[in-house]
Amino acid sequence: MCALNVTVTGATGLIGRSLLGALRERDAQVTVLTRDPARAQATLGDVQAVAWEPASEPAPAQALQRRDAVIHMAGAPVAQRWSETARRAIRESRVTGTRNLVAGLAQARATDADGCPRTLISSSATGYYGAHGEEPLDEDAPPGADFLARVCVEWEAAAAGARELGIRVVALRTGVVLDRSGGALAKMLPPFRLGVGGPVAGGRQYISWIHPDDLVGMMLAALADERWSGPVNATAPEPVRNSAFSKALGRVLGRPALLPVPGVALRALYGEMSEIVTSGARVMPAKALVLGYEFAQPQLEPALRAALRR
Repeated sequence: MCALNVTVTGATGLIGRSLLGALRERDAQVTVLTRDPARAQATLGDVQAVAWEPASEPAPAQALQRRDAVIHMAGAPVAQRWSETARRAIRESRVTGTRNLVAGLAQARATDADGCPRTLISSSATGYYGAHGEEPLDEDAPPGADFLARVCVEWEAAAAGARELGIRVVALRTGVVLDRSGGALAKMLPPFRLGVGGPVAGGRQYISWIHPDDLVGMMLAALADERWSGPVNATAPEPVRNSAFSKALGRVLGRPALLPVPGVALRALYGEMSEIVTSGARVMPAKALVLGYEFAQPQLEPALRAALRR
C-alpha cells in the first residue's frame, strides 16, 4: 500500500473522508474528481481536486494517468422519493457517470498505456439482488427486476467495460452503511431517540449492513490483493431481521423500540423507494470471507455503538 497514487470519485459523500484518511495513513497520494473542487478542498482538506462533470463528459485523462488505481463512489442519493427527476439522477449519476469514467480511462491508456491505472474499485449496491426474503445470497445470486436492481446491473456493466483496457475491476455491492451522519441510520436516529422507533412492515425482512470501517477495509484489501475481482458483497457476515436491528438500536440508544411502523406509512412517505426497507435481502459476504478478509465489526450491536461514537 505504500506510495500508492489513487484517484477517488464521490469523496465528499458518506464514506469519502474515512477512505481518504485511511489512504493518507498509508502515505498514498490522492486525487479527487469532483464537480466542485473548491468545496471538495474545503470539506476534505489538502487534496488535489480536479473538476469533472460525470454526467456529461469523460473523466479528465490527466487525473487518471500515472495512477495505480481508481476508487469510484460517485452517485446521487438513493434514500429519497423516486420522482422521475430523482430516478433520472440516480441512474445517470451511476450508469452514465461510470461510462464516462471508463471513457476517461480509455483516453488515459491511449495517451500512455503504461501509465493507465491497473485497478478500478467501483461502488455498487445490494439492491442488485432485489427482494429475496429468507434466501441467503452470495455473489452468484441473480439480479432482481425492480428499478434499483436494473440500475445496479447497468452500473456494474459500465464498470466492467474497463476490463477491455486491461484493468482489474471490483464491484463492491454495499449494504446499509452504519453512519450516523447520513444514509439509512441517520434517518432512523431521530424517531428512535424520541422513543417512537420500532420494526418496519412487520420486521421480518433482512437488513444487510456494514460498518464504515469494514467498507473502507474492503476497499483497501481490494487495492492490495489482485485476487479481489468482479462483484464482492460489502456486508457484515451476520445480516439481521429488521425487528432485531430495531431492538439493537433501541438498546444502544437506551430507548424503547416497540412501536411498529406500517409499510403503508412508509409507502405514503417515500413511494416505490420504500420497498428497499419493507422487502430487504439476506446478503452474505461470501467472496470476502473466502479471500480471508477479517471484519473489524462483524456483530451488529458493537458496530452500532462504534458507529454512534464516530
